[in-house]
Amino acid sequence: MELQNDLLLRTAKGEKTERTPVWLMRQAGRILPEYRAVRDSVSGFIELAQTPELAAEVTIQPVDLLGVDAAIIFSDILVIPEAMGLPYEMVEKKGPWFPNTVKSESDLKKLRIADGANDLSYVIKAIEITKKNLAGRVPLIGFAGAPWTIFAYMVEGSGSKTFSNARQMLYTNPSFSHKLLQMITDSTINYLKAQIAAGADLVQVFDSWAGILGPKQYAEFSLQYISQICNAISEVPKTVFAKGAFFAREEMGRLNCETIGLDWNMGIEESRKLIGSNKTLQGNLDPAALYGNPDQVRKATNEMMEQFKGSRHIANLGHGVYPDINPEMVKVFIQTVKDFK
Repeated sequence: MELQNDLLLRTAKGEKTERTPVWLMRQAGRILPEYRAVRDSVSGFIELAQTPELAAEVTIQPVDLLGVDAAIIFSDILVIPEAMGLPYEMVEKKGPWFPNTVKSESDLKKLRIADGANDLSYVIKAIEITKKNLAGRVPLIGFAGAPWTIFAYMVEGSGSKTFSNARQMLYTNPSFSHKLLQMITDSTINYLKAQIAAGADLVQVFDSWAGILGPKQYAEFSLQYISQICNAISEVPKTVFAKGAFFAREEMGRLNCETIGLDWNMGIEESRKLIGSNKTLQGNLDPAALYGNPDQVRKATNEMMEQFKGSRHIANLGHGVYPDINPEMVKVFIQTVKDFK
């Protein structure tokens, strides 16, 4: 199906565009009362994500309500461990929790490499429904978590400020760590390819916990696996977003992907020098800037846009939009990007 708005894809590929495309990480979510109404109709986040018709509905809401230039499928990075045989629960106000964790070779034997299409059929179905209902208005982004971030949850069992158990494993049992990371990587490649076959126009890899590793460990236990994923996928453009990995920007410039996402702590000019001119940069307004009034939001957005001016850029925040931000200020951000000359 021909896209009516292909700004995101053209920008990712480095082609000339009339204006900068804009979307937001976590745009399908708690900032929208319409999302909360759908979520309240089911038992919680996981049931919503596993009900394709509802997942498609909340994926499309930001396109209709906010005017973004792309939809991103409503799902969660932790569907991969579940598909591999390690189920999780979403605890209200606490986040994800794994009743069982992976700690030994015997635990590895209980896991499988997910095939994507069958093990995660509800996400694939949601993508198919979303594509049909979008009817070519904007591109659809598919996504997955980076292997290190998924590994961190599978070993730790929940969110953590330090992920000390997961990091301990890298030091004390590197061979086990590499085996699990490879299984996650193979599962993720299968999953992203299934998303693309179902209609995803671009895919993004989220390394949410990149910044808790040091440079040497990041190169060994994260970047090489992200590189495998990038090399395995040639069907659509790829974006890599590694929060906190400011030390790896030069290496990211060498990844086989089109776009590198920046968090709000990464200087734009410095990032462009380190990453190089042959990549599109995505980001990177501090989400907290959207707590301001309309004039303050416009000022912060225009200051960001000025710094990216003249280079390949997809406008976004430097992380996901916070749940208590006023949707009207999100609209101001989006409109300011669209109006920027």
